[in-house]
Amino acid sequence: MLIAGFPAGAWGTNCYLVAPAAGEECVIIDPGHQAAPGVEEALKKHRLKPVAVVLTHGHIDHVASVVPVCGAHDVPAWIHPADRYMMSDPEKALGRSIGMPLMGELTVGEPDDVRELADGATLRLAGLELTVSHAPGHTKGSVTFGLPEAADVPPILFSGDLLFAGSIGRTDLPGGDMAEMLDSLARVCLPLDDSTVVLSGHGPQTTIGRERATNPYLQQVAAGQGARQAGAPRRGM
Repeated sequence: MLIAGFPAGAWGTNCYLVAPAAGEECVIIDPGHQAAPGVEEALKKHRLKPVAVVLTHGHIDHVASVVPVCGAHDVPAWIHPADRYMMSDPEKALGRSIGMPLMGELTVGEPDDVRELADGATLRLAGLELTVSHAPGHTKGSVTFGLPEAADVPPILFSGDLLFAGSIGRTDLPGGDMAEMLDSLARVCLPLDDSTVVLSGHGPQTTIGRERATNPYLQQVAAGQGARQAGAPRRGM
């Protein structure tokens, strides 16, 4: 398994390229703000051929480079239908008025081929099997992507802005909802094995076991508490 990840752009959003091995086909996860140069560098370094872009949600810091990346390699983009509008209307997703400056000139819009994700679906792409879990809370169309355990490789969760090391995604933007966030944490994250490696949309990697032991939000849902607040800052756009 090859996973090449790097933080990109003004928001330091993690973009990942995932392949069975160097020199093979790959999937690109969340090519956000100013991610295209890093994508091209990683493709060249590892001799990879992209077959698809998959998106954990529609915020501009995760999708700003979708059009140039998909266009350069003639590949489709996959996104949950509830977040699809954000690719063409990022200001609406952030609660801003159309016409207000948004980090200068950004390429917004849809690539030529957009496909919609469904909860529980398995995407068989580039020799990989990515399991899609709908995980609203940060946005209505947030999803995670899971890779099963393989030889010498633990299970992996690409958590987007659902779960971070020590924290969770913010819920105060349009489409955010703390009750949905807590439900998604309980439904998507808690059942996973402690060995599951969490590769999130922002910040360092972690594991489900570490978060189960230290993350106040995950502890909250594990304890069955109904409170909507916990004691750690939330991140993400």
